[in-house]
Amino acid sequence: MGPALLVERDLRVLVVADLHMGIESGLERHGVHVTSRSAARRDRVLACIEEAKPDLLLLLGDIKHNVPVTSRQEYRELPGVLDAFRDRVPIAVVPGNHDGGIDRFLRPGELLPIDGVIIDGVGYLHGHTHPDPDLSGHLIILGHHHPVVSLIDSVGCAARARPAYLYSGVAAPCIPESHTRLLFVPAFNEFAGGIDIGRLRASGLGPLSRCIDDRTAEVFLADGTYVGSPATLCPEDGS
Repeated sequence: MGPALLVERDLRVLVVADLHMGIESGLERHGVHVTSRSAARRDRVLACIEEAKPDLLLLLGDIKHNVPVTSRQEYRELPGVLDAFRDRVPIAVVPGNHDGGIDRFLRPGELLPIDGVIIDGVGYLHGHTHPDPDLSGHLIILGHHHPVVSLIDSVGCAARARPAYLYSGVAAPCIPESHTRLLFVPAFNEFAGGIDIGRLRASGLGPLSRCIDDRTAEVFLADGTYVGSPATLCPEDGS
């Protein structure tokens, strides 16, 4: 299953970021032929729903993969995937940079603003745009960056990069409100790749990546295991 995030306040919100349904057709255009795994990906989300029993499934952008067009694979597979989710729980979508035309697959009320939204006191944003000012002062959960961490053993051998969560305060003067916090969540799609958390701030991939506060940042694996800070995991001298 996963990686997915359950946010529990008055509501139980299950957050799934960067599904990238249709990625296989995108890979095919680059000469990489992979059988569609959309059904397996759908079933992993359904298993998360079954376990978490949320009040809402929030799809945090990049539900589809191909840009600027919608591929035949996406036209063929997305309606059934989204209906399978709706059969279990209400869904909502914060659109991402890959989601041009996603509205044709959604029902009234499911598409949320591109610059983010507050649900039950928590801000949600895909991460490729500047956030709505109303998100300031809240925890902002965002996708888009596909954070991963490479764990180095005592002899300098790196394990395979693993999906990771990066939690951080906000470095001044990005957002004036000092209580704003950021939680970067990993991509759900197993083919999506990622950016090492030590390079996330310098990547400039999204406006809020430049706001990571190295003094407060903490890194967690997809299973919730705390593994340290970006500074300790990715020392500047590379050792």
